[in-house]
Amino acid sequence: MLLIHGICQTSGDKLAPRNLIAEDEIPPGSIWIDLLNPTPAEDARVERHLGISIPTKEEMHDLEPSEIIYAENGAHYMTARIICQSDTNVPRLADVTFILTEKALVTVRYDEPGAFNIFKNRVTKPGGCELEPAGVIEGLIEAIVDRAAEVLRGVGDRVDMRSRQIFDGDSAHVEQGRVYQAVVRKIGQYEHIISNVRESMVSVERVLLYLSANFKRTKKAAGGFNPEWRSALRDVQAIEEHATFLSSKLQFMLDATLGLVSIEQNKIIKLFSVVSVALMPPTLIASIYGMNFKTMPELEWQLGYPMAIGLMILFAVLPYMFFRWKKWL
Repeated sequence: MLLIHGICQTSGDKLAPRNLIAEDEIPPGSIWIDLLNPTPAEDARVERHLGISIPTKEEMHDLEPSEIIYAENGAHYMTARIICQSDTNVPRLADVTFILTEKALVTVRYDEPGAFNIFKNRVTKPGGCELEPAGVIEGLIEAIVDRAAEVLRGVGDRVDMRSRQIFDGDSAHVEQGRVYQAVVRKIGQYEHIISNVRESMVSVERVLLYLSANFKRTKKAAGGFNPEWRSALRDVQAIEEHATFLSSKLQFMLDATLGLVSIEQNKIIKLFSVVSVALMPPTLIASIYGMNFKTMPELEWQLGYPMAIGLMILFAVLPYMFFRWKKWL
């Protein structure tokens, strides 16, 4: 059984991931400890190693908005919501707690956001990130932001495809409602993804603002590292603006779709109205001659029946011609 999902140690100019079993000690010099679904024993192991407390899953989930970012015993605790399962139709948000200390960065999570796998592949290459805890969290946030941008780009492409489907759709299918029904359902799914991305970026922005205000490192001589949080903040704000734009576009698509549905419904109602008006005179004629009074002279005529049929056809055609002349059809 794994004690710690991933430990990264410096190896030259890159990080070397390592998994530990229960008997292994946490190696000195480990700058990133990634806890995935940790047990209480695993939490205690890391707590003894770094002298900090590790929040449980329930504590992470029940945090008040004012408690998601705080400092304790020299460690900085920051909880962000990261988009997870973004490849599915209904992605969700996963709570991830970052614990930044001078010795190491600890990440506590109970899900597997794609950004973590992206970052792990990146740090195993030379120059993947700066080889210290602040560099690791900066790289992680960069991967989270990149993943959010990728998700939004995918949603934008699918929104464009659905937009063409609405305005360039086959009228036969449109009138049957198959296209509109599918589009409305997809609009709801896309809006769910966009709202998740926006919520995730808001929490990441709070983390970046906290880091920029409370965790400023001094530059070291000869190649020291000083994290640049402002660049990441600009990226996060750009993603939030893009998400707002996509939400506005989806709202327009929804309004347009509902408007086209109303137009199609009005066409159907209009057709029924025309048919009803056209059939009113023939119905009146048939009702009159259906009364069968003895004093009705037409009942004795040899051509009475053809005359009644002819009158009904004539008074059905005349309203139709009138509607065509008025261009109501």
